[in-house]
Amino acid sequence: MFVDQAIIKVQAGSGGKGCQSFYRDKYTRYGIPDGGDGGRGADIIIRADRNLRTLLDFKYNRHFVGAHGGHGSSKNKRGKDAPAVVIRVPCGTVVKDAQTMCVLRDLEFDGQEIVVARGGEGGRGNQKNRQVTCGQPGETRTILLDLKLIADVGVVGFPNAGKSTLIAALSNATPKIAPYPFTTKTPILGVVGEGETTFIIADIPGLIEGSAQGKGLGDRFLRHIERTKILVHLIDMGGQSGRDPISDYKIINKELAAYSKEVAQKPQLIVANKMDLEQAEENLTRFKKTVRRKIIPISALNKTGLDDLIVQIRKKLSQYQ
Repeated sequence: MFVDQAIIKVQAGSGGKGCQSFYRDKYTRYGIPDGGDGGRGADIIIRADRNLRTLLDFKYNRHFVGAHGGHGSSKNKRGKDAPAVVIRVPCGTVVKDAQTMCVLRDLEFDGQEIVVARGGEGGRGNQKNRQVTCGQPGETRTILLDLKLIADVGVVGFPNAGKSTLIAALSNATPKIAPYPFTTKTPILGVVGEGETTFIIADIPGLIEGSAQGKGLGDRFLRHIERTKILVHLIDMGGQSGRDPISDYKIINKELAAYSKEVAQKPQLIVANKMDLEQAEENLTRFKKTVRRKIIPISALNKTGLDDLIVQIRKKLSQYQ
């Protein structure tokens, strides 16, 4: 199951108590203060891990509590610091304060981390005639984890435009494919090519009119193309179910612009899919008269035109190296 948002509560450990102790022996008339300081409470750290792909682990495990620092003891012995609690999340996770919605850090790369709750300092012992204190409490916070996929290419288009079929034909991904809309309900990543020419392509669930305002969960799907370098705008040129390719093209671009100016300005490759259907050639001719841009005709089902598409994708991506 793909989960891209989670709310967790974290509580860092409190500091250990300082010790009140006096050293005495038969030669010491008055006790010598020798109480040690308390140890520091555990920090709560969130760290990016490239081996994770989803926030599913936080669907049921939402509370993280750090251990308290050890108490000080006699003979000036300091309490033990509690080890940090490390919460691992997928690369591409944005860490936010759930109350203020302030972005604390964008964990884009493997190993990046942030301390979201600091452990309390340990209390002071009575050594050097200091006043004994208790340890400070650890910080408590509610955190929103917001996962945005990291991919080079994002495929956008209306439901049933053939996005899943295209991803399956280009990459090693195995999305569910069926002849009805909204087959894909979660983003899917695929790897295309080998070696230095490899790129990652993301199948974004189908968008509809009103997606930018949340219709059909479109706003949640659009989040996943924010990190992509380019977009493949896939259009059903066969005009199945009475759809008009020109209208579909304009609606998707309108939704991209309504969601984010940055997303709308991403470079696009316009791909005319389902060219194996009867009305496709006629629709493509009409489409070219309205949309005067380079259009790549393909049939994802028959795997025709895919080599040219891959070449054009790599050419676009080479501009970002």
